[in-house]
Amino acid sequence: MPDTSAKIRILLAEDDDNARSLLVELLAALGHVVVAEVSNGREAIDRAREVFPDVVLLDVHMPDGSGIEAAESITQAQPGVAVVLFSGDQSLSLTDRDITATAAIAFLPKPTPPRMLDSTIRLAAQRARELAGARKDALSAKTELENRKTIERAKGILMRRTGSSEQEAYRILQRTSQDRSVPMVEIAKAVLASEPGVG
Repeated sequence: MPDTSAKIRILLAEDDDNARSLLVELLAALGHVVVAEVSNGREAIDRAREVFPDVVLLDVHMPDGSGIEAAESITQAQPGVAVVLFSGDQSLSLTDRDITATAAIAFLPKPTPPRMLDSTIRLAAQRARELAGARKDALSAKTELENRKTIERAKGILMRRTGSSEQEAYRILQRTSQDRSVPMVEIAKAVLASEPGVG
């Protein structure tokens, strides 16, 4: 259940000083926190590293590197950040490469109606959290599978060396793990490392 009252930390990159000031005021009025405001892509990249925002709101056309390039750098460095691009150029369209490289969650016209801006920022922050959670779950599942494979291989080696059953080999690993207060996969890796010719 998303908490709609949670303050979303935003990095705003807009090269027009007046537009940036108005956006900072609007975002504050909507209940968000602007943790950094910058006027170009290079600054956006640098400040994102320092402040770890939830959402980066980037103008596509900025001096010193476009919003597209800044979005690409930021998402590579911080995969959990939500990128929202915006532009006053009504003729602008993003290429497939831009969409993939920036990992942008939304693209807004400028000026954006306040409610649309608020909803988009909340949606982007929520989607970024969900994606980060899914990535973490996938990594955890991959690690778990690799650990199981390592334990299975170690069991096979112990069965061959000791003539024990699969269950007995597992118990040897388990007991050694408990005795040494070391995860079972570490014991299994040690068994594999002790086997000649096994990398």
